[in-house]
Amino acid sequence: MSSKGGGSTALTRRNYRLASDTDKPKVTGLVNEKLLSDYLHHVFPASHLPRPPLASLRKPLGFQDLGAHLERLLTEGEPTEDTRDQPVDGCLGPLTVVLDHTSGFEGLLFVDDDLLGVIGHSNFSSIRATTCVYRGKWAYEVLISSQGLMQIGWCTLNCRFNQEEGVGDTPDSYAYDGNRVRKWNVTTTNYGKSWAAGDIVSCLIDLDEGTITFCLNGQSLGTAFSNIKMGPGVAYFPAISLSFKESVAFNFGSRPLRYPVEGYLPLQNPPTADLLRAHKLLGYIKTVLSTTLDTQVLEKDSACWSLHGEPTTLVTLAHIFNYFAPLMIHYLRLTTAILRHEKSRKYLLSNVLYPFIVVFFYIKTPLRVKEAGLEELIPTTWWPTRFDKEGKESKDESAEERLRRRAYERGCQRLKKRIEVVEELQVQILKLMLNNKDKGTGEASRYIFLNKFRKFLQENASNRGVRDVTPQPLCPPEYMVCFLHRLITAVRSYWDEGKMRNPGCVSSDEAYVPPQLFYNGKVDYFDLQRLGGLLSHLKKTLKDDLASKANILMDPAEIQATSMDDLDEEEESGSAQRPFGAVAMGGALARPSWLSSPTLGRANRFLSTAAVSLMTPRRPLAPPEKVKVRTLAVEQRTEEDIEGSHGNDGLLLGRPLEEPDHPITEKSLLEILDGIVMMYNLSVHQQLGKMVVVSDDVHEYAVALKDTEEKIARCPARRPDILEELQKSQKVFAEKLNHLSRRLAWINATIYCKDKMLDVYWLLRVCILTIQHADNTGTLFAFAPEFYLNVAMNSYSSLKNYFSPSNCMDQLPGYEDTLTQLAAILAKHFADPRIVGTDIKDSLMQALASYVCYPQSLRAVERIPEEQRVSMMRNLLAPYEQRPWAQTNWILVRLWRGCGFGYRYTRLPHLLKTKPEDTNLPSLQKPCPSLLLQRHMAELLSLDKDMAASFLNSVLNQLNWAFSEFIGMIQEIQQAAERPERNFVDTRQLKVCATCFDLSVSLLRVLEMTVTLVPQIFLDWTRPSAELLLRRLAQLLNQVLNRVTAERNLFDRVVNLRLPGLESVDHYPILVAVTGILVRILVDCERQGVSRAASVLLSDPCFQLHSIQHLLGEGETSPAAAVLPQTPAVHPGDPAAAPAERKHFSLHAYTDYIHEEEEQKVEQMLAFLTIESKQAAASTPTSEEDLCPICYAHSISAVFKPCSHKSCKACINQHLMNNKDCFFCKATITGVEDYSKKPTAS
Repeated sequence: MSSKGGGSTALTRRNYRLASDTDKPKVTGLVNEKLLSDYLHHVFPASHLPRPPLASLRKPLGFQDLGAHLERLLTEGEPTEDTRDQPVDGCLGPLTVVLDHTSGFEGLLFVDDDLLGVIGHSNFSSIRATTCVYRGKWAYEVLISSQGLMQIGWCTLNCRFNQEEGVGDTPDSYAYDGNRVRKWNVTTTNYGKSWAAGDIVSCLIDLDEGTITFCLNGQSLGTAFSNIKMGPGVAYFPAISLSFKESVAFNFGSRPLRYPVEGYLPLQNPPTADLLRAHKLLGYIKTVLSTTLDTQVLEKDSACWSLHGEPTTLVTLAHIFNYFAPLMIHYLRLTTAILRHEKSRKYLLSNVLYPFIVVFFYIKTPLRVKEAGLEELIPTTWWPTRFDKEGKESKDESAEERLRRRAYERGCQRLKKRIEVVEELQVQILKLMLNNKDKGTGEASRYIFLNKFRKFLQENASNRGVRDVTPQPLCPPEYMVCFLHRLITAVRSYWDEGKMRNPGCVSSDEAYVPPQLFYNGKVDYFDLQRLGGLLSHLKKTLKDDLASKANILMDPAEIQATSMDDLDEEEESGSAQRPFGAVAMGGALARPSWLSSPTLGRANRFLSTAAVSLMTPRRPLAPPEKVKVRTLAVEQRTEEDIEGSHGNDGLLLGRPLEEPDHPITEKSLLEILDGIVMMYNLSVHQQLGKMVVVSDDVHEYAVALKDTEEKIARCPARRPDILEELQKSQKVFAEKLNHLSRRLAWINATIYCKDKMLDVYWLLRVCILTIQHADNTGTLFAFAPEFYLNVAMNSYSSLKNYFSPSNCMDQLPGYEDTLTQLAAILAKHFADPRIVGTDIKDSLMQALASYVCYPQSLRAVERIPEEQRVSMMRNLLAPYEQRPWAQTNWILVRLWRGCGFGYRYTRLPHLLKTKPEDTNLPSLQKPCPSLLLQRHMAELLSLDKDMAASFLNSVLNQLNWAFSEFIGMIQEIQQAAERPERNFVDTRQLKVCATCFDLSVSLLRVLEMTVTLVPQIFLDWTRPSAELLLRRLAQLLNQVLNRVTAERNLFDRVVNLRLPGLESVDHYPILVAVTGILVRILVDCERQGVSRAASVLLSDPCFQLHSIQHLLGEGETSPAAAVLPQTPAVHPGDPAAAPAERKHFSLHAYTDYIHEEEEQKVEQMLAFLTIESKQAAASTPTSEEDLCPICYAHSISAVFKPCSHKSCKACINQHLMNNKDCFFCKATITGVEDYSKKPTAS
C-alpha cells in the first residue's frame, strides 16, 4: 500500500529551494533550517516519548532526513514477528495467502507478481492456494476478468487434476461454473447464474455444517453442496481450473472483501500494520492543514518561529503522499484543495495519482442499507403492488399507495441531492486536472492527464485485442461508469467555455470527432479493429485515396516496413513468453494491473515504424507542397503535436475536402472525447445492463409478495400450518423488498437518473455525427474504428431498455431527429462494402432487426430519404447465399407482421397462459407493419426480374434446408423419448430444433408476403423462372402440409411432449403461414393465375387433399383420427406428459386470431381444390412414354439443343440454374425449346 520514504517520488531541495540562516526569510518568503526543524517536529512528533522534549534538546530535522524519521514513526507500534505469525484456528498455511505457484498447479499458467492473478495458457489448467481450512466458516472472492470456461471452488490435497479434469471433476473437489451455469462434484447439475467479465464470485465453505455456497456480486446462489467430507486429515484449499486465455484475480483478504458475508472470515487477516500507518498519516495531514502559514507556535523556551512561503507545506505534504496516495480517494475536499496548487497538481498527476485517477470518481453502490444510512434518508419504501395478466405493472393505485409512493420519491430526492454534492466535488477535481492554462511551470495539466488517460485506455483495450498472448485485467466496470459521467460533464464544460470565447467553434451539443483522427496517425487506437480491417492493410490498399483526398502520401519503403514489422510481431510475442520452467512463477511475465504501475504495451505497428507524409490542410490555388511529418508515440507527444501551431493543424492534419474548414474546439478535447467513446465501448454499456437486474429483482419479489398475500387470503382456516408458512414467506419477501427498494433508489440516483441519461444520449449524438462525417469521406470511411458504430447501437439500446420507464426517451431534446439519423446509419451500413468485419456486420443487422420491431423506431426508418429506403430494401432482397440470412429474413417478417393470414398475434395462442421471460424482447412487441417499405419491396421485385428470381430461389432453398433439419431433429428427439430407459435430450439440440422451426415459419411468411405483394412472380409465366418458382413453391408447401397434418405423425408426437425449449413448436404458426400462401394464389388472384396455381399444385406427386381438409378439422373421421394417442415414451409424473386426449387442429378454433372472412376463403379454397382434384382424377392419364424421364410427374415439355434430349420444363430449368450439361449425354446445352408433340393415350 505504501512506498518507502526515500523513494523516487520525494521532492529534493532543488525542487523547492530552502534557505539557510544567512538568507532573509521575511524578504524572500523562505525559512531557515531551525524554523523548518521546529515545524517538522510539530507536524511529526515522536509518539514514543511521554512528553515532547524542549526545542533546544531535539535533534535537528530537515527534509533530507524526514523520510527516515517518518518511516520510524510509522513502524512504531507495528506487530512483532512473533505476534504476527500466530496461527489462526481452523486454518493452516502461510498467513499471507497466495496462489501456490511452486507445486500446487497443473498445466501451463501465467501468474501475476502478487501471486493473486492467474491466466490459463493450456487446455484446462488448475491451481490452488497456499493455505487450507479444516474448521470454521471461511470465504474468498474471485474477480472474473473473462467470462469463459472456468470452475472455481475448493479441493483437498489428495485431488489430482490433469488437462481434462479440474476442480469439481474429482472426488472431494467442488466447483461452480458460471459459463455453463452448473455446479460440479464428479457429476454436474444446473446451478446459479451466468457470470460476465467484471463480476465477483464469493466462495463460502462452512466446515461446521459441511456446506459450500457461492455468491455472485453479493447475491447468494443458494447452497451448492451439503454433507461434504470432513474429519481428521481433511482440509480444503481454494482452487480454480480455467481454459486457455481465461483470467481471474483472487482476494483472500489482503484487501477488504467486496461482498463480505456475516459469520464467514477471509482466509487472510486484515493488514493491521497498514491500517495503523494510515491512521497516523491522517493525523499528520490534519496537523499540516491546521497549521496555517501565519500561525505562531510558542515553545517553553519562549522561542518563537513563524512560517513563510508555500514550499514548506507542499514538500511536507509530498512526503506524506508517498505513503498516503492510495487513501486520498476517500477525502475529496482535501484532494481538491491540494490540486488547486499548480506544482502539486502536476506532480501528483505525473507521479502519484495514476492509475488511481479512475477511483476518485467512483460512488460505490451499497449492499448494506444500514451502513449507507439509506434507512434515515428513505424511511418509507415503495414497490409496485398491482399487475396485469402479463405481469406488467398497473398504473392503478389506491390513495394509501399513492401517499407511500410520494414519500418514497421524496426520500429518493434527498438521496439524489446528497449524491450530487459528491459528484460536484468529483467534477471539480477533474476540471482541475483538465486545466490547460497552467503552462508557467512546464506542460499543462491537461496534456499530462491526456497521456495518462490514453495509457489507461490502452491497458484496458488490450484485453480485447486478438493478438495479445496475455490479456490484461480490466478496470472494474462500475468505476468506468462513474468516471465516464464525470468526464463528460467536465469536457462539455470546457467545450462550451471555448465556444463562448470563439463563437465560430462548434457547441458541445453538436460535438463530434473529425475523421482525420482515424487515419493521420496522431491518435493511437491500440490495434483496435477498423471498419475496413487492419490499419496496415488499409494504408496499403487506400494509399491513393489518402493522397488525393487527405494529402497524405505513403512511401513504398514505408509500406514495406509496415508489412515486415507485422510479420515480426509473432516472433516478438513468442520470445516474450517466459521459459517453460517458470510458467507458474510470479515475476517473470507480469501483466500490468489497472491499480499497479502502468506498463506501456506494444504501440500500434504502423504508428511506431512508418513515416507518414502529411500536408498542411491549407489549400492554396498553387499545387500543394507535401511536407513529411513523422508520427510520435503517446509518451513522446507535446502540446504542439496535439494543438498544432504556425499552420500545423496538430491532431487535425489531413483534413479531407468533404470536411468543413472551421474550428471545432480545442484539439485536446477532441482526443479526450474519442477516449470517452472508447471507454463506453470497453465496459460501461455492459455495466449499465448489469445494474438493471436490481429493478428486475424488485419486480419479481413484488409479484411473489402479491401472490403470497392472495394465497393467505384464500388459505382455509383449518390449515394453520400452511398459513404460518405463507406468513413467513410474506415477511421474507417484504424485508427483501425494503432492502432492494432502497438499493434501487441509490442505483437510480447514481446510474439511471435523468442527467446520466442525457450523458448517454449526448454520446449517441456524438457517435452519429462522427459516423456521418466519416461517411462523407468515401473510401476513407474504412479507417473509422468499429467501436463508434458499436457505441451508437449500444447507447441507443441502453436508452431504450435500461433508463426507461423511470425516464422517458420521448422527452429527450431532438429525439425524433436522432432516431431518424440512427435509422439512416443502420439502413446504409448494414450492407456497406466498406465494412469487412463479420461481427460488426452482424451487429448492424441485429440492430436494424430490433429497430423495425418498435413503432417509434420503425417510423424513423420510414422518415429517412426515399433513395436510402429503396437501397435498404434492395440490400435486404439480395440473395441469401451471399450473407447471413436469418436476420435479414427476420427484418422482412417484421415489416409484414400484422398483414398476413392470421398473423396479428403478439404471442402464439398456445403460449398465452405462460408468463413470458421478458416482455421487452423485440419478438414480443405488437405487430407494426410498414406499408411504405412493403411498397418499395413490391416495386423492386416487380421491376427487377433477375433479382426477384434470385431472391425467391434463395428463400426456397433456405426453407427446404430449415424444414428438413427440423424434421431430422424431431426424429432424433422422438427416438430418444421412445427408449425404455429415461433419457435427457440435450438442451442445445432442443434450442437448435426450435430455431429451425422458427426459421421455417418466418421463411413461409416471407413467401406469403411476396405472393401477396407481387403474385405475378409466380403466376405470370411470361416472366423467366415463374413456372419453376411456382412448382418449387407447390412442392415445398405440400411437403410441409403432409409432415404436419398426417395422423399419428412425428410432428404431433413431439408437440405433445411439450418439452422445455420447444414451446414455440406448434401446429398454428406453420399451418397458418402455409394457408396464407395457398389462399392468396388459389382464391385472391385473377382466374388465369388461380388455374395455373391449381394445376401445378394438383400435379405435384406429394399433393394430398386431406392435408387441406385437416386445416378445417375435416380429416379422417375414424376414431383413431379423432384422438391422438398418448406418447408411451413419456413417464408418469413427468411434467411434460401429454394429455390423454387432444382434439384435431382446426382454424375454426382460433376465432380471436383468424377473421371470419379469412375462414370463408379457406372453405372456398377447399371446395375449389376438391372439385379440381376430382376432375384431374377423371381425366385421361398420360402415357408413361410421354412422362418426364427425370421426375415422372409431369409431361415432357422441353427439348434440349443440340442433343435433342427431353424432359419437363420444371426439371430442366432447375437443372440449368447450377449446371449447363445435359442430364443424359453431358453435352453443353445451348438452348431449350418447347416440345409440342401431343401426349398419346396408354
